[in-house]
Amino acid sequence: MTPDLTAPKLETPDAFYADLLAAHENLSKAESDAYNARLILLMANHIADANVLRALLDAAKRK
Repeated sequence: MTPDLTAPKLETPDAFYADLLAAHENLSKAESDAYNARLILLMANHIADANVLRALLDAAKRK
């Protein structure tokens, strides 16, 4: 059975979103893009499961 990768799991998603927006304050587009890339790589390293990461890549492509 494939886990639902898009089911809400964050206890406070609005707080995380606010923190994410705050992290981008005063960054240029290039700095923001670089920050996002570093954040994605850190999260991928934390997940550390290639199958899950591939499934997340696929899920992110779907609208």
